[in-house]
Amino acid sequence: MGSWRDKIRKTEPYIPGEQPKGSNIIKLNTNENPYPPSPKVKEAIESYDANNLRLYPDFVCSSLKSAIAHTYGVNENEIFLGNGSDEVLAFCFMTFFDSDKKVLFPDITYSFYDVWCRLYDIPYERVPLDDGFNIVPEDYFKENGGVVIANPNAPTGIYMELEALEEIIKRNGDSIVIIDEAYIDFGGISAAELIHKYDNLAVVQTFSKSGALAGIRVGYAMANPELIGAMEAVKNSFNSYTLDSLSQTIAEAAARDREYIKDCCGKIIKTREWTVAELKRLGFDTLPSLSNFIFTTNKNIEARDLFKYLREQNIIVRYFDKPRTEKYLRITIGTQKQMEALIEAIRRY
Repeated sequence: MGSWRDKIRKTEPYIPGEQPKGSNIIKLNTNENPYPPSPKVKEAIESYDANNLRLYPDFVCSSLKSAIAHTYGVNENEIFLGNGSDEVLAFCFMTFFDSDKKVLFPDITYSFYDVWCRLYDIPYERVPLDDGFNIVPEDYFKENGGVVIANPNAPTGIYMELEALEEIIKRNGDSIVIIDEAYIDFGGISAAELIHKYDNLAVVQTFSKSGALAGIRVGYAMANPELIGAMEAVKNSFNSYTLDSLSQTIAEAAARDREYIKDCCGKIIKTREWTVAELKRLGFDTLPSLSNFIFTTNKNIEARDLFKYLREQNIIVRYFDKPRTEKYLRITIGTQKQMEALIEAIRRY
């Protein structure tokens, strides 16, 4: 056998949620928006000139950056764009974490963080959440090579108030702090306003969740121009054209219809609170969530068994078979009708 196998990089990859086939499945496992994108997105797709596909896209993404800049009150040179927030975060890790000091992030959080650290040979430390699954700010007041905080956190859905978050940023002036805000539109306040106050801050968001555009993969980072310039240099050493022209057109249409996004998020928030109340009546304890999903447990029910039962009923939720999370299910908030079906299935169980 050839020795070439010894030269292949071996890594344990991130495992995304199941994408089942079939129209009769209630899919509550990947935190997708249950509502369609803005009507302006449909108009943009219908009016798109297919002849543009023969040309390379605008690698600066100027029109899309303009729309995002208007929303957050930042400048276009303070925005970095990529294929979903996953790619944006990957570029953040490659660009900002080039030292022998450990990058800090919670022990229970988005599981892609440690994957990127292993892939790019970045030393890291998982910092334990407290008994209530909360981030303890003081645990990040120590020497490090960088800090990554998902806010709201995943899979817990717990949101850290901006004041506590700012203290972490302020105490880490010699490191880059990344705030991953994939779920910020479901009840939280973005830290984007702080990028003009702290030059060590990068805020990452996505159109996948509140924008209902998971299918086109568009994410972005906001930071001071020096950090953005460093990310652009890394990106242009890898792939200058990360966003195709159709995706740029679609994302821009969504970005310019914030009222629609706000309305969708409002419906999801209302259904989330209804679901939490109904689960409480069935004996469940649910962590306080400001995301489009909940993390819930019942001391009288094995989460693994309930997960399997729901799957048999064509309702798919997420189960993480790991220490401290094995008693919980993460449930995406769907439409009101979908969540009523979920509650009825749990009641039968």
